[in-house]
Amino acid sequence: MPFTTTKSAFWAGVRDGAPFIAVAGPFALLFGVLATEAGLSVFEVMSFSLVVIAGAAQFTALQLMQDQAPTVIVLLSALAVNLRVAMYSAALTPYLGRAPLWQRIFAAYLLVDQSYALSHAKFEEDASMTVPQRMGYYFGTCLLVMIVWFGASYAGAAIGTTLPAGLPLDFALPIAFLSMVAPMMRTLPHLIAAGVAVIVALLGVAIPYSLGLIVAGLAGMMAGAQAELWLKTEPMLARDEGDT
Repeated sequence: MPFTTTKSAFWAGVRDGAPFIAVAGPFALLFGVLATEAGLSVFEVMSFSLVVIAGAAQFTALQLMQDQAPTVIVLLSALAVNLRVAMYSAALTPYLGRAPLWQRIFAAYLLVDQSYALSHAKFEEDASMTVPQRMGYYFGTCLLVMIVWFGASYAGAAIGTTLPAGLPLDFALPIAFLSMVAPMMRTLPHLIAAGVAVIVALLGVAIPYSLGLIVAGLAGMMAGAQAELWLKTEPMLARDEGDT
């Protein structure tokens, strides 16, 4: 159904983004608890969440901080995990690129998996949306997720300060990563990328400061991209052979 106003587009975005609070809330809560367990103060936890707003990057950085990795390694690893956001930005530029600069800056700050996935799908589905309506919808998808993300981060940090010292919560970190990655394993290239990354990570476990994870991630991405290319070229080769 076409939108009639920017306001209606905004509230449609709020409705579409509402289910994602079931994902954002538990992850933010877990991050707050684990971060305080690792020694961060409530202020540092909130600063972390406000500046980064990226669960995977925050968990990665937190793990490296616990491993006493140098600050530059922590920053580079978090940046590597978040490189996908650059691709999200490029995909949304044709739809939001003519919006005012201040809106684009704010949109870039709020760009996460959920806001990208919902907005890109909606913009492709409804070509009649104006730029203000697109921006309104985009900000609507962010509203509840961001409120829950910041609120749950604070709640987790507050809870973490009351837990007994030395409580073994380390097991929650790999479980969190698994729960983020598992739903993404939908195609053969995904599985190949994950398999290669796991093998390389195991082989590179001795590399200091967990840099083996970055190497594994790069190897997995290259393997997945090559598998995707192979799957696309195979049908073309089959058609060419059928024409001869």
